[in-house]
Amino acid sequence: MDFLFAQGCSIISNKLSLVCVILAACLASSLITAAEPGWIPPRTASGAPDLQGLWSNVSQTPLERPLALGTQSTYTADEAAKLEAQVTLLDSLRALPSDPDREAPPVGDIQELASDLNFIPVLGSRIAEFFGEYRTSLIIDPPDGRLPLRENSMDIYDEWRAAGFGDFDGPEIRPVSERCMVTGAPIPHMIRLQGDNIQIVQNDDYVMILNEYGYERRIVRLNSQHPANAFNKWMGDSIGHFEDDTLVVHTQSFRPEQSMAWGDLYPYLKSSEQLEVTERFSVISEGALKYSYVASDPKIYTAPFTVEIPLERMPEGQHFYEFACHEGNYSMRNIMSGARRQDLDRQQ
Repeated sequence: MDFLFAQGCSIISNKLSLVCVILAACLASSLITAAEPGWIPPRTASGAPDLQGLWSNVSQTPLERPLALGTQSTYTADEAAKLEAQVTLLDSLRALPSDPDREAPPVGDIQELASDLNFIPVLGSRIAEFFGEYRTSLIIDPPDGRLPLRENSMDIYDEWRAAGFGDFDGPEIRPVSERCMVTGAPIPHMIRLQGDNIQIVQNDDYVMILNEYGYERRIVRLNSQHPANAFNKWMGDSIGHFEDDTLVVHTQSFRPEQSMAWGDLYPYLKSSEQLEVTERFSVISEGALKYSYVASDPKIYTAPFTVEIPLERMPEGQHFYEFACHEGNYSMRNIMSGARRQDLDRQQ
């Protein structure tokens, strides 16, 4: 978190001197708290738990625990308050108007993703909280809060590069999010960035999960089976059933191109066609769902890993907004053209 805060301060301006004062802050209301005594979970007309509504999982808690924290699985209330104050301050700094008289960057200078980070609200302010525990990572197993990545594991992009293909040899080797196919992770709300807001709609036969980011829809078939010899699909093939007040969803048959290996800035979530994910949506209270999943992919990971993400009902009056991906609509031609120009320059 301190790295992200420091990075964010440097993003705001390379020349503006910032004194980041950590303010004493009261923690926001808990994301996951126990229901009031006697509270009965809502049911549909057929008696199934009613999960419907708009839900948000915005928090600053990363998928993986920072290495410096080791096996520390939680923050104290004071530590959580400090981190929340840091991000609140960072958001206010990012909102400051830019200097119209600033000099242009040097020719050839790499601007990284400064513009995108000022445009996209990457982080929420709160620490993910479960019943008074302020989590240091969304991964709860393995105990170190880290992905059990297999040494020298290779996803489809690694295999293509090993076969001699370059990163700009064609659109197929570019990330699927860049091509506006899907936004990245095999299941969008497996990570914070892509699953900030979701909508759940259900009937007796299906549950539909819509992600605002990417406007991607998953249709979960209830009390069904995976088809034999199923072909691989974007976001996989999902079936589900209810266990008491919990919706259990199993998904397999993913497209290997949805492997998410974007480096240090975004969560690193490699995957292959062997990925399987079991999700659980549990009704906790009127305003909260406990969302968890166990993912396994023996080609990429040495063991399954477990993630817990709090889902909070969005306040009344808030709405979803249409998401439009633009990069693949016009930028892919420019990306490929630039790469071909570089090829020509190298030949001269």
